[in-house]
Formats: sequence, C-alpha cells, structure tokens
Amino acid sequence: MKFLVTGVAGFIGFHTAERLLARGDVVIGVDNINDYYDPKLKEARLAKLEGRNGFSFHRLNIADGAAMAELFQSERPDKVIHLAAQAGVRYGQENPGAYIESNIVGTQSILEGCRHNDVKHLVLASSSSVYGANTAMPFSIHDNVDHPLSLYAATKKSNELTAHTYAYLYQLPVTALRFFTVYGPWGRPDMALFKFTRRILAGEPIEVFNNGYHARDFTYIDDIVEGVLRTADKIATPNPDWSGEKPDPATSMAPYRVYNIGNNNPVELMDFIAAIERSVGRESKKIFLPMQPGDVPTTFANVDDLVRDVGFKPATPLEEGIARFVAWYRSYYG
Repeated sequence: MKFLVTGVAGFIGFHTAERLLARGDVVIGVDNINDYYDPKLKEARLAKLEGRNGFSFHRLNIADGAAMAELFQSERPDKVIHLAAQAGVRYGQENPGAYIESNIVGTQSILEGCRHNDVKHLVLASSSSVYGANTAMPFSIHDNVDHPLSLYAATKKSNELTAHTYAYLYQLPVTALRFFTVYGPWGRPDMALFKFTRRILAGEPIEVFNNGYHARDFTYIDDIVEGVLRTADKIATPNPDWSGEKPDPATSMAPYRVYNIGNNNPVELMDFIAAIERSVGRESKKIFLPMQPGDVPTTFANVDDLVRDVGFKPATPLEEGIARFVAWYRSYYG
C-alpha cells in the first residue's frame, strides 16, 4: 500500500512512517522543515528514514496547492495520513497567520489532492484541544465541540468540518483522530516532558502552570501510532443509523468517523513531574504560575469507540514511557 504522510519529519509523522515502512508499505513523506522548533531535530528524524526501502521525501509546504496537486498526480497514493500542522496552543496568540496557512489552507490542499486522485482513505490528525470549554468527563466523541479556547483548537475543529464536507460531497472516506498529549522518544521540544527533562538535567527551574492543578491524558507515541495504523486500515464508512434529528458528531451519513486516541487515564501534573524526577534522578526547582490563556485544566479521553471498532486501547504506563523518553534524551543530547 502506498501512503502519503504529511509532517513526516515531525514527532508523530516520523514514528508513523517508521511503522509503515517496517510492515512493507511505501511511504511518500512531505514536510517543510519549518523552524517552529529546532530544525536539526527534524533533520535527524528524517535521516533515520532516508535510505529506507520504500521511502521518498519531498520538501514542500502543504499550503502550496499547485505543488501538492502535482505531487498527488505524480505519486497517486492509495491512502493519506495527514499529520502536518502548526502545533501549539499558546503560539497561536503570537502568530495566528501560521495556523491559518498550515492548518486551514494546507488541509484544503490535502483534501483537494485526495478528491481528485481517488484516494481510498484520508486519516486526519485532530486534537483533544477541540473539546475546549467542555467539562463533562471523559471527553466523548459523541459530544458537541463548539467552544474552542485556542486558535489551534479552532483550526482543528475546522479541519474536521471541512473534511466531513468532502466526505459528503465527494464520498471521500475520512477518519479524524483526536490525539491526547502525545509523548515519547524523538518528541517535540515545546512539550512539557521535553522542557521539564531538559531543565531538570540543567539544574534550571521549571514553569508549572495553573499552580500545578492540571491533569492530562498523557499518551505514549507507540500507542498513538498503533491507533493511527489500525484506523487507517479500517476505511471509514457511513453510519446506517445516523439521524439528522439526533445528529451524532462522531459519525455521519457520509463515510466519516471520529475517534479519540488517549490513555483513558488522566495524570495530575505534579505526579507527572514526580515521575520525571524519578527517571532523571534529580528533584526539580519549580516556579508556579497561573493558567495560561487557551489552556484547559483537564483532558480525559473516552476511547470506547476506538476499542469497539479497531480492537485497540492505549495502555503504556506513564513511568515506562517517561523512562524511554529520558533514555532517548540522554542518548541524543549526550
């Protein structure tokens, strides 16, 4: 099977491409290697993929519609896993245009490429941030998500809606995946685990937002990728029981599905920090700060539909996942 993977030099894209190649699929990787965080880390991920049998790389901006159209026409992928995005909740207040270009315009380019080239299935990265102001726990895909609290969340919700429209108008099978706080080796430097580990090892204080009263459904990268591959292999279909009188946001009369991929086990931020300290072997110095605009106190994934439809539930213990990250960090940075 030939897969187009966008954001292939990114954290999730790199791991997804590795798994696809390991099972014998062909991977056409796309990334623009931007400088949102250190491009050297992206280049290092890419170096582990290049030279692998079945892998090719195209340095492109997905918002360049003409270039993406040409790539789709020349490569004719069977399926697309769209992971490229401008990430980060807080960054959107400083650089809103980056989110519109990458997440809105870029996703439009992907949808057009899929539409015009008979792509069998589009798997689209969404985010737990779409739950926004929702407080009913655990977060369910069957609840409405109409009150985003960050521009990033709003663009991800927009991606879901636009993709649904393409599923309806053009019968393009689409599965949207809401990822919950992904962590693990080769992770993003702007994420808490990376920042905390770096600062603790350097003897620098860590910033603890909302005075530590946060809980996150931390999900290990291997579990995320397993969910991506299983849902990619199960092509989205219409829900024959879908009703416009009681519309289910997670399914449709079109070939469209939504799933949460999370550990189904929120962890308090202070417990998370303690686990890092144990793995690193040092205590942290903490600076307690108020909650930042765009953040939410808690995330908690209901994964019942994922378990029912693809037979998988993320389960990597946090201590184990953190230990793997710290071992990678020490190996990579010396």
